[in-house]
Amino acid sequence: MRILIWHVHGSWTTAFVQGPHTYIVPVTPDRGPDGLGRARTWDWPDSVVEVPPERLRDEDIDVVVLQRPHELPLVDEWLGRRPPLVYLEHNAPHGNVPDTRHPAADIPGATLVHVTHFNRLMWDAGSTPATVIEHGIVDPGHRWTGELDRAAVVVNEPVRRGRTTGTDLLPEFARTAPLDVFGMGTKGLADHIGVPGDRLRSHDLAQSELHAEMARRRVYVHPVRWTSLGLSLLEAMHLGMPVVALATTEVTEAVPAGAGVVSNRIDVLTDAVRDFLADPLRARMIGDGARAAALARYGLPRFLDDWERLLKEVTR
Repeated sequence: MRILIWHVHGSWTTAFVQGPHTYIVPVTPDRGPDGLGRARTWDWPDSVVEVPPERLRDEDIDVVVLQRPHELPLVDEWLGRRPPLVYLEHNAPHGNVPDTRHPAADIPGATLVHVTHFNRLMWDAGSTPATVIEHGIVDPGHRWTGELDRAAVVVNEPVRRGRTTGTDLLPEFARTAPLDVFGMGTKGLADHIGVPGDRLRSHDLAQSELHAEMARRRVYVHPVRWTSLGLSLLEAMHLGMPVVALATTEVTEAVPAGAGVVSNRIDVLTDAVRDFLADPLRARMIGDGARAAALARYGLPRFLDDWERLLKEVTR
């Protein structure tokens, strides 16, 4: 099967392209948002093929995976036809939740795929059939050492995204444990939120370095209020890290008992961080539980099998 998909979400796409198909990704000379081409910071197989937009009409495309509203007009322009359409929604709705209308609502012939059951519940899809294929993770291996009695946080652009990503909660966590915040746009974060530099350090690392550095920290903190389900949380669990997270969106499903501490009470969360820092053996035990839970629910084989069934169904 030949699948047209835009390079939008590198971590998710890295799992998706591990399947048995050929994946056509548009590439433009400037490698802009509609033509990023192959990933440069993730390891993608040779089955991911770059094709310029002007050549797409000559390609045999069996199915298109859309991820943004403006991609459907690009399909019409670049392909001149509409193969079977799957609209993959990565995000929880914003705006007038739970009455937010999805961009794929009522598109003839489209199938809407959510990455969490929470998202499916909250989006209004109209007459478009909707289903859920939960995340899958390329297993980075059990890497946790917890050698540094610090907490890891992974978030992109925390200053711009503010309360959405729980940026305002970081000072409270920093009073409990020194934080290492990984992600794009984290430079100057400590000054912005008024935390001393020794209590919060920012790191913008290449993807190849991120997992190893996360795993050196004793505990993973997920302060995000409103997002779909952060892949960094699932990656931390795969690494064997104990996790401490807000009980929002899909987190209560993703982190079962014995895999970490999930609560909307900040005092419960900060106490948990403090306890993990003080007790490395307990941190290891809970981290082992987190890894087992993540492999069972978010393992790559299940993810690829679910997508294989859906792709066969929509192209039948």
